[in-house]
Amino acid sequence: MGTDRVLMVGPDRSVHGGISGVVNNYYQAGLDRRINLCYIGTMVEGSGARKLLQAVTAYFSFLGQLPRYRIVHVNMASDTSFYRKSVFIWTAKLFRKKIVIHQHGGNFPDFYEKTLKKAGRAYVKRTLALGDAFLVLATAWKDFFGGIIDRDKITVLADAVELPAPCQKQYGVHKLLFLGRLCREKGIGELLSIMPQLRSRFPDVKLYLGGIWEDEKLKEQALSMEECVTDLGWVSGSAKQKILRQCDIFVMPSYFEGQSVSILEAMANQCAVAASDTGGIPDMIVDGQTGLLAPPKDAQALKDRLLTLLSDPGLCRELGENARKKAEAEFSMEQNIKRLLSIYETVNKR
Repeated sequence: MGTDRVLMVGPDRSVHGGISGVVNNYYQAGLDRRINLCYIGTMVEGSGARKLLQAVTAYFSFLGQLPRYRIVHVNMASDTSFYRKSVFIWTAKLFRKKIVIHQHGGNFPDFYEKTLKKAGRAYVKRTLALGDAFLVLATAWKDFFGGIIDRDKITVLADAVELPAPCQKQYGVHKLLFLGRLCREKGIGELLSIMPQLRSRFPDVKLYLGGIWEDEKLKEQALSMEECVTDLGWVSGSAKQKILRQCDIFVMPSYFEGQSVSILEAMANQCAVAASDTGGIPDMIVDGQTGLLAPPKDAQALKDRLLTLLSDPGLCRELGENARKKAEAEFSMEQNIKRLLSIYETVNKR
């Protein structure tokens, strides 16, 4: 049993979310054909009872598979995700497995510093210290977690995407796109609030929202703006690729973000990106070079950035082409998998 046998846990691959998207990208890129990979989904969408049943079923499946694997790769975020995955981490340690902890969540600082008491923070430290390797999505997260665990264990492994063939992108079509969870923490409230002002300057502007609604009030607000806002529902596969090619501007006004796979997909499809200056986003979007950044929760700044892009197709083209080059150089799935396999080899030797 070595680096070619990896037992990976995380949310079920059917879940609409960032971690599931990362895992599905690994499968699409053939990670399971390069190593003996077993994936166990610990969480599904639905009722509390359904989620509990999945967690219990996943744990017993994990116990059954554990003796056959040398390395356990745990994908986790904060809050409930941390507590659920901590059970798997402690169990893997009990069985003397090599443990790779892969931290994806963008809200961990609030969870750790504001939600937890002293005992809770101590439990987080003990749990995360069990990892033989600790993977984060961006340099900002290495700085944060370096204050909790041994910094030498921490490796920055940015998310990655499969790169589609370059396209003949049309700029100046004034089509804005958002892909992700449709909730207040993603900045949807600010985005919807500025649409009337954008429309007063550019009557043809359209906003396309692709995702699952998690806030009914925001959904009602969006549906009331059907003249300039289109609810796409959850989009994936060829439908997502089609809308990414059609839209010239991508917007991600999150309050916090680990690292956005949606932004990477937009970069790969040569979109001009306007996003929040938070979490791992600045590792992808260099302000003025591969996109434009605005402070989180700042509707005025977001409006200014979008007006700049809407009024300047040439700038959109420059930012979109630069973004594509950066995606090719730093965020290709092939490079990501090579780094991950190298991490597995290093962990196995410890």
